[in-house]
Amino acid sequence: MVYTQETFYFDHSSPEIQKMVESIKNLVSDQEKIEHLYLKVRDGWRYNPYNIGLTPAHYKASAITRKTVGHCIDKAILYVAGLRALHIPARLRLAKVANHIATEHLEETLGSHEIAPHGLVDVFFNGKWFKCSPAFNKELCDRYNVAPLEFDGTQDSIFQEYNRDNKQFMEYMEDYGHFEDVPIDFIFKTFQDTYPEVSKKIQGAKEIKIK
Repeated sequence: MVYTQETFYFDHSSPEIQKMVESIKNLVSDQEKIEHLYLKVRDGWRYNPYNIGLTPAHYKASAITRKTVGHCIDKAILYVAGLRALHIPARLRLAKVANHIATEHLEETLGSHEIAPHGLVDVFFNGKWFKCSPAFNKELCDRYNVAPLEFDGTQDSIFQEYNRDNKQFMEYMEDYGHFEDVPIDFIFKTFQDTYPEVSKKIQGAKEIKIK
């Protein structure tokens, strides 16, 4: 697999993705492009785990650009598509994580403080793969007293284990591996297995929007 290849979901030749990378593509180095695009995705779409698409169309990068919010997989898809548009190899990685701060609403709505699958990105730079997570925007991190993740393509940057008060914030529980395209069936099956009660209530729905 050539990890700069366009796919149904990583539709990086679309006008929407080309517009997203317009201000970045003329930067001199790939490292600058990696860093600037990371910040654009991290802070340009607010993190919202309660707005979840349930059809394949929701997971096309071009469709995600039209939203103002996104969950972790949405934002990972955006970053992969943008990097591929810049001819930088990238792929989607999925995992199971547990939140340990401000979990009341998460547990009330989804029945668990675990998030599965959680979306990450693998970026190939200087002959190595590095993992990152553009999910949590700076505004959200400031609200929960957590340092926002930075990424410049030179080392892994995947989660904030503790907040600034040294309280546990996030825990990685299981790595599902990397994928050359969005594994939509795996995503839906993992969601159903992790949140069985919610899944029963939404059968036939096209998306979940929880306030």
